[in-house]
Amino acid sequence: MTNPTTLTEAEAANRLMRLAKEIAKHNRLYHANDAPEISDAAFDALVRENNALEAAFPHLIRADSPNAQVGASVATSALAKVRHEKRMMSLDNAFADEDVEDFAARVRRFLALPEGEAVAMTAEDKIDGLSLSIRYEDRTLVRAATRGDGEVGEDVTANVRYIADIPQTLPQDAPDIVEVRGEVYMEKAAFTALNARLMAEAQTAAEARGEPFDPDGVRQFANPRNAAAGSLRQKDASVTASRPLRFLAHGWGVVSEGGLPAQTQYGVMKALERWGIPVSPRLVVCPDSAAMLAQYREIQRQRADLPYDIDGVVYKVDRLDWQERLGFVAKAPRWAIAHKFPAEQAETTLEAIDIQVGRTGKLTPVGRLKPVTVGGVVVSNVTLHNRDEIARLGVRPGDRVIIQRAGDVIPQVVDNLTRDEARAPFFFPDHCPECGSEAVAEEGEVDVRCTAGLICPAQRIERLNHFVSRVAMDIDGLGDKTIREFFALGWLDKGPADIFRLKAHRDDILSREGWKEKSVDNLLNAIEDRRQPDAARLLFGLGIRHVGAVTARDLMKGLRDLHRLPAKAAEFGAYRADHPQGEQEKPSPFAARMLKAVKEIFEVTTDGIGIAVGHALADFFHEEHNVAVWDDLLGEVSPPLYVVEVKASTVSGKTIVFTGKLETMSRDEAKAQAEALGARAAGSVSAATDLVVAGPGAGSKLKKAAELGIEVIDEAAWAEIVKSAG
Repeated sequence: MTNPTTLTEAEAANRLMRLAKEIAKHNRLYHANDAPEISDAAFDALVRENNALEAAFPHLIRADSPNAQVGASVATSALAKVRHEKRMMSLDNAFADEDVEDFAARVRRFLALPEGEAVAMTAEDKIDGLSLSIRYEDRTLVRAATRGDGEVGEDVTANVRYIADIPQTLPQDAPDIVEVRGEVYMEKAAFTALNARLMAEAQTAAEARGEPFDPDGVRQFANPRNAAAGSLRQKDASVTASRPLRFLAHGWGVVSEGGLPAQTQYGVMKALERWGIPVSPRLVVCPDSAAMLAQYREIQRQRADLPYDIDGVVYKVDRLDWQERLGFVAKAPRWAIAHKFPAEQAETTLEAIDIQVGRTGKLTPVGRLKPVTVGGVVVSNVTLHNRDEIARLGVRPGDRVIIQRAGDVIPQVVDNLTRDEARAPFFFPDHCPECGSEAVAEEGEVDVRCTAGLICPAQRIERLNHFVSRVAMDIDGLGDKTIREFFALGWLDKGPADIFRLKAHRDDILSREGWKEKSVDNLLNAIEDRRQPDAARLLFGLGIRHVGAVTARDLMKGLRDLHRLPAKAAEFGAYRADHPQGEQEKPSPFAARMLKAVKEIFEVTTDGIGIAVGHALADFFHEEHNVAVWDDLLGEVSPPLYVVEVKASTVSGKTIVFTGKLETMSRDEAKAQAEALGARAAGSVSAATDLVVAGPGAGSKLKKAAELGIEVIDEAAWAEIVKSAG
């Protein structure tokens, strides 16, 4: 965590900008995509760092500060949108007993209570689910919506009617209008059963199609929270009906005048319970902070045995008149706080460190553990990330380590308890463990990579998996298990061209376990359908470093004929050799000349093709074995000339600038969409700009667009333009 006292104002401003973007990204992944990449503890650490910097540099607080955001935008959701009449708030977090004591003291000071007078607060377990608001009018359920960004959520009314915990009507003593707020969740046992059912259904479907069953290809939910969110956010409510969802209320929103059944938090919650709405059985009133902390420890003790996942305890001022006086700050109430549990940890022995080689040749260390249970899950493997992380932790086989796990995030080592024991350090290999080729880290990079490319068997298997994947050649029936099996048999050992020669092994495949005549023919037909592949997909499928899907399309827009690429790569390689950087030359002029050469030689105009792409292509085609694989493949397939089809659209001929954080696509994908609609994607706003598409955090470009009177739309509006194009 950055120490604010060590930063200059410029450094603090830069760090706040980066934190705002990173926190927004992880908020989106968690709330909108149900696919978190980091643990709750890691996310909370980012928020704490942001808060410390904002406290030290209040004049640098940004408009897109994480403290002004709740949840994530639902602009791109397929579900109808609902604007909340009363905003759904988030909660501030406490991580230590001292934080809770400080919270209680702040409440007393704000209320100007006499010294020593305690404030009674409710305490209840904080369930790890999806926030929901349910509106009743005339005691009948009329609408249900997710939290979204707090202002606008998704309409899930039809789906919620299938959740048995949620009554369709309320008794006569309920108010005319009331919004009940709480969490939709899935119990741990139901989550396990659901994943087992999805696996069984996939196996049955594969057998019906006459295809071998590949369990690795079955998409399952990572954790109960994701399962609940994915099950509720269904356009087809019958899917929700088939999922075992539950609900617990924790509060309320709009209530008709005079309709509150009590004057305390606890009293209203008990009234909801009387109306048939479930509330936490662990909800209690605590007379002071000591009782609050005692209840926190009691719930933490029960955590592993609860039927659902929780990640902390929520405290709320019990008296509603005091809640009203305390009010809100930014995105959270002053009268409530979430006391988070620490990430779940366990101690075990690191028995071995294995090195795995990925598609791009990256050497990734994986720790093999003496199995240990962490948060109800048996963990036997742990990521060690890279060479620098191993050095930082000082880990070696035989060390006693602390393992941390939170949610569905890959477990990690957080401490080495035997660092000081006399034992030889772990030697990170400088040669590939799969093929023996040299393994190096490029200048400025942490990752160590095998230099062998396509002759490395590990890379060949991973590249074959990438080649046949949906985002590349999209060949059905070739999963990882099948590719490894065929590779071991020597049927795919020369490269991707071997895929198109599998028809010669038809009888051999048919004789293998799990293969039927229909499944073999389906596979071979799927392969034959790719004999004339899209040139950009084929290029992307080769897995050349720095050549992603968008870059491949940009290259092909210039070259049109894929067969021209090796000669162009060789031309840039020759230019690079003839124009080395001089010792006295500043890098900027040198980089500018190299970039110009890349664009001229590869005949591209887009910003997405830079020097790194030129180097990667030159290096790839410099290797004889790569050229052999290329020639072999193009002897089996015939990609037609690459022609970009431009759709008629309302933006044809216009100049468009994308700015801010795009949440549903990358900047390159947005530019590709614009070009496909006959527009030009520019990098800066000027008088020649016709349209600006602005995402969250848009700054100077948005300001300049306003000054020039240029039309500005958001990402959702842009999606509508793309959708409506002819």
